Amino acid sequence: MNAILLSAIWGVIMMFSGVFVKSKTTPKYLAIVGIIVVFIANALEINAFNIGSGPLFFNIDTKEMLSVNSFNLAFIGVILICTLVYFLLNGKDIEQVGEHVGEYFGLIFFVLCGASIVATYNTLLLLFLGIEILSIPLYILTGSDKRNLKSNEASLKYFLMGAFSTGILLMGIAFIYGGNNNGSFFINNIQLGEGPIPVFIAVGLVFLIIALSFKVSAAPFHFWTPDVYDGAPTVFTSFMSTIVKVAGFFAFVRLFENSFGKVQAQWQNLIVFITVLTLFIGNITAVFQQSVKRMLAYSSIAQAGFMMLAVLALNERAKEGLLLYAAAYSLATIGIFAVLIKMKDFTIDGFNGLAKQQPLLALCATVFLLSLTGVPLTAGFQSKFFMLMAAAENTGKFWVIIVAVIFAAISAYYYFKVIIAMYFKDAATEESLVEDVAITTGYKIMLVVTAALVLIIGINPELVVGWMYH
Repeated sequence: MNAILLSAIWGVIMMFSGVFVKSKTTPKYLAIVGIIVVFIANALEINAFNIGSGPLFFNIDTKEMLSVNSFNLAFIGVILICTLVYFLLNGKDIEQVGEHVGEYFGLIFFVLCGASIVATYNTLLLLFLGIEILSIPLYILTGSDKRNLKSNEASLKYFLMGAFSTGILLMGIAFIYGGNNNGSFFINNIQLGEGPIPVFIAVGLVFLIIALSFKVSAAPFHFWTPDVYDGAPTVFTSFMSTIVKVAGFFAFVRLFENSFGKVQAQWQNLIVFITVLTLFIGNITAVFQQSVKRMLAYSSIAQAGFMMLAVLALNERAKEGLLLYAAAYSLATIGIFAVLIKMKDFTIDGFNGLAKQQPLLALCATVFLLSLTGVPLTAGFQSKFFMLMAAAENTGKFWVIIVAVIFAAISAYYYFKVIIAMYFKDAATEESLVEDVAITTGYKIMLVVTAALVLIIGINPELVVGWMYH
């Protein structure tokens, strides 16, 4: 509750800062203060929940439309920490997108408000509102570079596809409302017992799976992702492919665990199909990309395939794995995009010889890429391990686990191409590969801190998973 209201309030403050503050630097510091305030308020709420003292600060009667527990509060804490890292790493890059810096930060806070609603909703109406609050600012951020035709095209495509998926989501909600005997939008009242799913609810369930798969860019509803991620300003692609994506998966898990958990066997095969197809398309297509930015877009689809294992398993281990994946994937992706933004050439060849010119950037980029691959001692390895364990405990479909491991091995090919380019190839010219002016001491320190977090979580995942329990 604290995170929802405070992020919305701070979004409004950031909007007003864009009107009254002429400096392009001040909004960044105001945003950093805001994210710290929201995080502290959320941390206090986690502590209050764990000791049973009730909500803090904002105790508003929501008619049980929101449900707060240690799992969703821990997730909100993770995305707030990752957003703080994002602000510290990419604040200057956000300033360079355009003139409306305060508004950009304000829109990001509204996205966080939507993500917090999506994590705590208890009714399908708030699921819809949360996804819309999450999505609409992204349409604007995608097209924020008005001088770039690719950005304008990406924004229009994202808006049209997003509106279409929203229609499907509403249709699914309508079918489920009409099909359940309680005539209720509350997800706890939709709980199904043993036996076949009623036809209306089955149709609504399929529509919801399609709509949520679109939001998390799971195949075969991923087709918008490469063009939108490639066309959007790189600094906002970093945010879209991390915080926004993992929020969609929390919506997925919350809905299926509470409403359709007892009839898991009847929809599990559909999730298996989406999971395997997402892993296949994401990894195989990423192999053939020459642009690192576009490769990361396809790899984000592949990572979605791994996160789908949490929906497939729906057990306690899956919750832990999803929380850990949210931290590991977000930190590593924000980190590698922070390096990519500084490059003059986004192709793989553009990274040739980076280790000689900028050894610290190359080292940190290597840590991030190893984590995305799932190499031991990184957070990415632990998150993938938790997901595979969750699937092994609950699904009985061991062939899916084998497929996931094979595709994780394939992902090493395209991630390691960048590492090989940095360390084992020479640059075509003697010119600097990066924008030297943008490589400040503060940026280097924050990049090292982000890489260190990836390694620390990989060594001790309890630092993240423990938020669920104490």
